[in-house]
Amino acid sequence: MDKKLLALLGSPHKDGATGTMLGYVLQIAGQQGWQIEFVNLYEQRIDYCKGCRVCIKTGNCVQKDDVQKMSRLIRECDMVVLAAPVYWANVPAVVKNLFDRLLGVAMEETKTFPKARLSKKQKYFLLTSCNTPAPFSFLCGQSTGAVRRMKEFFKTSGMKYAGKCVWAGQDKKTLPIHIKKKIENILK
Repeated sequence: MDKKLLALLGSPHKDGATGTMLGYVLQIAGQQGWQIEFVNLYEQRIDYCKGCRVCIKTGNCVQKDDVQKMSRLIRECDMVVLAAPVYWANVPAVVKNLFDRLLGVAMEETKTFPKARLSKKQKYFLLTSCNTPAPFSFLCGQSTGAVRRMKEFFKTSGMKYAGKCVWAGQDKKTLPIHIKKKIENILK
């Protein structure tokens, strides 16, 4: 049985630092026999959340757009790789919008804490990049802010954290060897 990997690009720059990291993930995953589904979030129609909260009861959003496909892909995969750059210590709007729209897919409300709707057997792996150089990207909360937002969604959904790669600084011509090695180890 093939392992299914859902690769989500949350950057408008396919060939930027975040896209380069995701490209390497796709290359290694392909070599390792993963069945890959790639989705560029900037090419999807993802309308804004209306706040109706119907999805909390049904597990699905009532709006009809590409979120239904995203819901199916997330439910069916073994691992999600989300690649999103840092925008003001947060994720780009398209990623935040996807999280808002997948509320009912990720969790259901209880009287105490949210109950996860996705499997603990599923994993998530995060990729991000920012122009703030290391260690300031970490110390000033730039990359950590974006990673924290991504982790919160997936943790609440019940998925297991597989790791993260952060590419900080403005010199992003060649993917650093330490990031390549980390990607290879996570996908083993």
